[in-house]
Amino acid sequence: MSILNVEHLSHGFGDRAIFSDVSFRLLRGEHIGLVGANGEGKSTFFNMITGHLTPDEGKIEWSKNVRVGYLDQHTVLEKGMTIRDVLKSAFFWLFELEEKMNQICDSLGDASEDEMTAMMEELGTIQDTLTMHDFYTIDSKVEEVARALGLLDIGLDRDVTDLSGGQRTKILLGKLLLEKPDILLLDEPTNYLDEEHIAWLKRYLQEYESAFILISHDIPFLNDVVNIIYHMENQKLDRYVGDYTHFEEVYAVKKAQLEAAYRRQQQEISELKDFVARNKARVSTRNMAMSRQKKLDKMEKIELAAERPKPEFHFRYGRTPGRILFETKDLVIGYNEPLSKPLSISMERGQKIALTGANGIGKTTLLKSILGLIPSLSGSCELGENLQIGYFEQEVKGENTATCIDEIWDEFPSFNQYEVRSALAKCGLTTKHIESQIRVLSGGEQAKVRLCKLVNRDTNILLLDEPTNHLDVDAKEALKKALLEYRGSLLLICHEPEFYRDVVSEVWDCTKWTTKII
Repeated sequence: MSILNVEHLSHGFGDRAIFSDVSFRLLRGEHIGLVGANGEGKSTFFNMITGHLTPDEGKIEWSKNVRVGYLDQHTVLEKGMTIRDVLKSAFFWLFELEEKMNQICDSLGDASEDEMTAMMEELGTIQDTLTMHDFYTIDSKVEEVARALGLLDIGLDRDVTDLSGGQRTKILLGKLLLEKPDILLLDEPTNYLDEEHIAWLKRYLQEYESAFILISHDIPFLNDVVNIIYHMENQKLDRYVGDYTHFEEVYAVKKAQLEAAYRRQQQEISELKDFVARNKARVSTRNMAMSRQKKLDKMEKIELAAERPKPEFHFRYGRTPGRILFETKDLVIGYNEPLSKPLSISMERGQKIALTGANGIGKTTLLKSILGLIPSLSGSCELGENLQIGYFEQEVKGENTATCIDEIWDEFPSFNQYEVRSALAKCGLTTKHIESQIRVLSGGEQAKVRLCKLVNRDTNILLLDEPTNHLDVDAKEALKKALLEYRGSLLLICHEPEFYRDVVSEVWDCTKWTTKII
């Protein structure tokens, strides 16, 4: 039975079409992977089926009484809320029922006999509902999910705005799981999650009995949890049964067949046109020429989808730095409290290192402390000579209203317009993306703009904080190739072993020096 029906959906932003006559259905028990390149409209599709965005055309119809849970990659948590507050908000409707029950109890003293009978009936119904949904064990359920996601060690009374991106993702995921919706909509849930909790989420989704739709560019994760793929490309949405690897195989065959049919048809069109041109003027062959022309006019033309530009990243190597790139002496990192033991570490020219460990133990804080962006609590960090640092930040806050062109032009004022457009195009952005404001781009497209700044600057050491988050498959492959070819040094934070394993020569396990185990 269909839970969600989407029919003839069309939508666009300005003159940029996102969907054209798209249809979709979700059946009970289906575990769907929604895939496609950055900017094809995956998050926009979620916003439309959840009612946050109205399509230009088409119909979206959910089955009655379906509760939908949505993990949004752009959700903002309010300052002043604790982790416990956010998790308990999953049961807001039960707390509203409790409040209503208390109001009824307060009114009983002034009620007539008939009113009292009706009130007592309503009280009984509310009480049964609260008991059936384990209202009186909410605290223990909150702690159970918090423990599974490693949130207990952070402290459930911590303000949510003080936390890392990964910790906030875990909180939103925990809230969603506590809600126990009929349908899960997950928009890149593995972004910012560490390996341990990606493995936990994988097990949870494998055992999940209801349906879910998952947006992810993490191919091993997709292969392990989905049984249906919907592929979004060139304003269309196509359904494939099986995991991502099977989809790739079938898609490649379909593409090859379409290209072969296109070549055959183009050959036929060329021969027909040639015949018409040679014979339409002769009286003896005019009827045959007209017949060929009619065939041409009626022919349903095969059209090949426009190829999306594949990104190419080539990091420029600057001058040769000193042998020691940085060296710390008894460095203690943190904000209000220490996140590390005293660290005495150093990095030498030519090293490529991955920093691993759970969220919240200080990986990002270490990078920022090395760069001097935040002060250390004690100790020192000395940078080497002739450093040209390229830094990719995990999170960029605030809405950027500049266009992509302006953003790159501000960074490289000596570029002419052709050079700016060419630099962005090489990073996989189309003309329409290039002329758009950065705030309307997808997470992956915004990451490509930030990478564009890095690849056009001379560097001899790259500090990259979760650069693969939001990037599509082609962009990840291009970035990996670029890092393998890069002659400089690399300090990388990444939660995808299949990405960094071949790139780095060393892995630093940050759990060995942290003061927090999360």
